[in-house]
Amino acid sequence: METYTEAKELIINHNFIKQRQDTLTGLNQAMIEKPLRDSINSLNSQSCFFTLQCCYGHFLYQGQTDPDSLNPLPVNRDIEEVEYRIAYIAFCIDNSPEGITLLNRLAKISTLDRENIQFGSANWFWRRQVNSYVLQVQPERLKYHDKMNLDYQEALGIQNTRDRFYEGIEILVDSLPD
Repeated sequence: METYTEAKELIINHNFIKQRQDTLTGLNQAMIEKPLRDSINSLNSQSCFFTLQCCYGHFLYQGQTDPDSLNPLPVNRDIEEVEYRIAYIAFCIDNSPEGITLLNRLAKISTLDRENIQFGSANWFWRRQVNSYVLQVQPERLKYHDKMNLDYQEALGIQNTRDRFYEGIEILVDSLPD
């Protein structure tokens, strides 16, 4: 699933409230990976926002083949190649003053590491849900892929960026109105 495109302009969506309600009604907490639950729930509490999908970001390598593992990369110079399954949050925003403000704040998270964090739209999400966007963590040169093979040192750098990315999300969440 290669989803990323440059960010599209917000458009009027008269069905946003119903789409948000339908999506959040179908959301099961078990669908959200544990490290993301509090942040996603806080973001979803904003009336101008709802998530479509998210992934914490996973690293697979020789000896670690669990695609849902949340473990950090080990300090191990014997690992040569790592399969990285991208960290991302795909979401929908209302075209309202509150939504525009939140969208701009979310977009700024990409400035934490412009080479490895992208903010944009996702064509297949947009076809299903207008005003959908994605924040994702991966090397710029591979921004159109959902998984990739990286050498160990680059994977360590991406892991560090992923952790900073989620710290940025947490800071944003902590500043949201109740």
